[in-house]
Amino acid sequence: MENNKEIIAQSVLFAGLLEEQLNKVADIALAKTFKRGESIFFEGDEANGFYMVLDGRVKIYKMSFEGKEQILHIFGPGEPFGEVPVFHGQPFPANALALVKSSLLFFPRKEFVALVTSNPSLAMNMLAMLSLRLRRFATQIENLSLKEVPGRLAAHLIYLAEEQGSSSQVTLDIPKGQLASLLGTIPETLSRIFAKMTEEGLIRVDGRTIYIDDIDRLREKE
Repeated sequence: MENNKEIIAQSVLFAGLLEEQLNKVADIALAKTFKRGESIFFEGDEANGFYMVLDGRVKIYKMSFEGKEQILHIFGPGEPFGEVPVFHGQPFPANALALVKSSLLFFPRKEFVALVTSNPSLAMNMLAMLSLRLRRFATQIENLSLKEVPGRLAAHLIYLAEEQGSSSQVTLDIPKGQLASLLGTIPETLSRIFAKMTEEGLIRVDGRTIYIDDIDRLREKE
């Protein structure tokens, strides 16, 4: 429980809460474990609460009628997901699946809403996090609708570089097949683009490690 509270305290959603408030949040959290490839919820399921990743990785995705998968986001330790429907009472708008064995915390809707109502600081954190999430999705929509695939890949690599604090190399946190889905393309196309960027001297690929040899020219691809 104490370790769970530490992760809760470090999350963007709960950062800055007082010890007493953190204890209340931890008290309502339920620990859940999901195996690799196990579904957490499906699009249309009742949103009776939301989750936070303690350990592991979770993908949020939608499926087209033709069976094509579009990954919306990948979440790791400390990141909440499924929180938006909790407040408007609608079903989950997408699917969630554990990419690896994952330990999660589940926050029941009724109890969490009561906490938000009595803790204005928690409500402000929630607004800040939802604003950040909205900006991420706006950027993703822009990339998918306005940029060609090379531009999407370049933008994603630069995003990872900023997130990981390195302008010379990044580590992909998901397999290339899932990255292709995240970028709205197919693995074969993504492989060709990686090869072309390597030929142009922009990057070098070593498994999941991408060495960025010319970040300025890579930015021009965005």
